[in-house]
Amino acid sequence: MSGKTIYLGLGSNVGEREQMLQAAVHRLHTRELCVARVSSVYETEPQGLRNQRWFLNLVAEAQTDLFPRQLLGRIVRIERELGRRRMVENGPRTIDIDILFFGNAVIQTTELTIPHPRIAERRFVLAPLAELAPDLRDPVSRRTIRELLGATTGQDVRQVEFRVTVDSTVNPGKDAE
Repeated sequence: MSGKTIYLGLGSNVGEREQMLQAAVHRLHTRELCVARVSSVYETEPQGLRNQRWFLNLVAEAQTDLFPRQLLGRIVRIERELGRRRMVENGPRTIDIDILFFGNAVIQTTELTIPHPRIAERRFVLAPLAELAPDLRDPVSRRTIRELLGATTGQDVRQVEFRVTVDSTVNPGKDAE
């Protein structure tokens, strides 16, 4: 696939977190959105609403021919299929999928902001992203992921043994839409 390189942040803190991450990566991986690599999985302390179960987080690198709004639509549908209900801001969720970067695009609409607007504050995103692309530059700040990670403090993030895999035979030639 010769599309744009994108980075997606995935997180879960409800139910079988490991299975939710694996199911989300499986559903994302289609002919139009080819998941190339996934980071290690990290257990991370919740931000915002603190009194909830810790999250499992990872970052996926993918190639896509989708446009940003098409990608957002696909993500929202996958979240809904996996039981996501938006009831409390920063609250518990079965799955959360965020578009972190879409090539070098800078997009700001009422429904979509790329790069993710709070990426520089989120160690739970920067740690797994630095594993995949430490020298990737944020097109807004022009800082590398390694630099952004070095500037974040205050959130406990630890790598866990569980790995999410990308199977190239998962959805061969299947379109999600």
